[in-house]
Amino acid sequence: MDLRKIKTLIDLVEESGIAELEVKEGEESVRISRYPTGGMAHQVLLPPGGYASGYPSGPAAPAAAAPAPAAAMAPVAAPASNQHVVKSPMVGTFYRSPSPGAKSFVEVGQTVKAGQVLCIIEAMKMLNQIEADKSGVIAAVLAENEKPVEFDQPLFAIDPA
Repeated sequence: MDLRKIKTLIDLVEESGIAELEVKEGEESVRISRYPTGGMAHQVLLPPGGYASGYPSGPAAPAAAAPAPAAAMAPVAAPASNQHVVKSPMVGTFYRSPSPGAKSFVEVGQTVKAGQVLCIIEAMKMLNQIEADKSGVIAAVLAENEKPVEFDQPLFAIDPA
């Protein structure tokens, strides 16, 4: 699809205030979506053959149930009142890195700027980059890697810069 057409579609979404627009031309498609101001998301279109960057392309075979260590089951501490919380703009699977085995986008103690990618949420076979909406220092990661997250679920706590 021509980049000029995509730019025109983006402008149309911004001007009209619609929440989402999907256009298909032959085998190509583009989906433009607007999200609430709790966090920003950018959708990455995947090829028809499967997931990008090596993430699994479907549900994994059930593994033998093993008891989780007590520390892994403990709830994450609530963020302090002075911290900014980045929340999930959608339901999906939370990934801290761009591909399995790769370095995480951010670590606790790392300084981030507004607009910097913090994680990916996979929803309906689309990888959505979640960006920081405020600058500061990552105080805590509040979601577990490769686990489901809910809409508005806290993902990161950021100390003001």
